[in-house]
Amino acid sequence: MPGIASNDRIEWLRLSSCYLPLATPISDAKVLTGRQKPMTEIALLFVEVVTRDGHEGLGFSYSKRAGGPGQFAHAKEIAPALLGEDPSDIAKLWNKLCWAGASVGRSGLSTQAIGAFDVALYDLKARRARLPLAKLLGAYRDSVACYNTSGGFLHTPLEQLLVNASASIERGIGGIKLKVGQPDGALDLKRVDAVRRHLGDNVALMVDANQQWDRPTAQRMCRTFEPLRLVWIEEPLDAYDHEGHAALAATFDTPIATGEMLTSAMEHGDLIRHRAADYLMPDAPRVGGITPYLKIAAQAEQAGLMIAPHFAMELHVHLAATYPTEPWVEHFDWLEPLFNERLEIAGGRMLVPDRPGLGLSLSEQARVWTREQVEVGKRP
Repeated sequence: MPGIASNDRIEWLRLSSCYLPLATPISDAKVLTGRQKPMTEIALLFVEVVTRDGHEGLGFSYSKRAGGPGQFAHAKEIAPALLGEDPSDIAKLWNKLCWAGASVGRSGLSTQAIGAFDVALYDLKARRARLPLAKLLGAYRDSVACYNTSGGFLHTPLEQLLVNASASIERGIGGIKLKVGQPDGALDLKRVDAVRRHLGDNVALMVDANQQWDRPTAQRMCRTFEPLRLVWIEEPLDAYDHEGHAALAATFDTPIATGEMLTSAMEHGDLIRHRAADYLMPDAPRVGGITPYLKIAAQAEQAGLMIAPHFAMELHVHLAATYPTEPWVEHFDWLEPLFNERLEIAGGRMLVPDRPGLGLSLSEQARVWTREQVEVGKRP
């Protein structure tokens, strides 16, 4: 039988600007070097979509330290462009939203605002199909290896670092990532070596310098860390220093990981062409949603790279499950109060939810933390 064109149309959207407070101000190497202040909250942009036929989708993007009001303002401007459109035409709608705000560019804040709409449309499509998002996209696995970052920040004393690491492993998380990049590299080595001795050789251990080393320092520190059998050294250099990252990747046995700060598929393509990473770390909300993320993943696969999506585990557990080679997902429990559901962890792995779509619904707490909200169109 010939296919039947969809007659469903987007009728209503609700945009919410929500601010998640962090219990403890968060510090990494960017704080110690004076480039940034400790992080005290995360700005979330939520997009809820409802169609004429009653199908619903939920998407989100986020910003740290700055940019939340700008994302929300841009989203308000471009949201009317979706009214009356077929929600299945996701790639077409991504381009339409991009051109609606083309004068402010195709990366950064503008595409991060688009990301919330894009994720919502994919969530809607998967819910309508009664499939988890990973299954809709085509999953290779039902669980993904996961590692914890939130217990390893630089503001955490060494003794507490060891406690946090043990607690994560006992919870079922498969690896531990530690922040490095202090002015005194000897302190970094002391902390990482202490955790390695504490956990033993069989636990996956990663470090993250958050772009704070220059090239000579990165060379010395990568050489220093070689004996510790790290899964990767993350962002040893500025995120856009592809040549420098490529030199490190070619020189050392320990893999180099980077990519989380890039904000478009085009920027990731440049990184891949330079062979600047062994582990690529795309962030779907930062690059503009699932549509550009899938383009990045396809390039990474063709280049033979490993992948470890950054942050937003509630979304990335689905996307990582669709990558051919075994990926890692970053476990952050920070966003958990925003949703009614929880991800399951067992045996070092994060289980892909079997609920339709993302498998998420906004909590009452998310509504409490919402500072601004706007509705576009008329709810059917």
